[in-house]
Amino acid sequence: MIDLTAMINKIKNNPRYPEAGMIVCHNGVVRGTSRNGQPVSAIEISVDRNRLKDVLAGYKQMPGIVDIMVEITEGPLKVGEDIMAVVVAGDIRENVFPVLQEMVDTIKRDVVRKKEHFV
Repeated sequence: MIDLTAMINKIKNNPRYPEAGMIVCHNGVVRGTSRNGQPVSAIEISVDRNRLKDVLAGYKQMPGIVDIMVEITEGPLKVGEDIMAVVVAGDIRENVFPVLQEMVDTIKRDVVRKKEHFV
């Protein structure tokens, strides 16, 4: 189980945290249906950890970003279980929200492989 509170607390301990004006979070969970509406019983997740490290390093350099944390659960997951959490701390929403969205999209496209199991 992913602990968003622990992730946020780690970011709050970052020496640069006083530069932050906000923290935004994404908590992806296993849906009971696929995007096309087919019932899902479970999924399997695999992660390219090296690619994740590169993606994280790149987004941490974006303007206004103080810190980013990512946790991804690998292996078989049931409906309702946590897949991924992303926490982004930064100065203003115009800098922080786009980084969160782009980073989640990049991770889903380039880092994570998902296999759905259907009912």
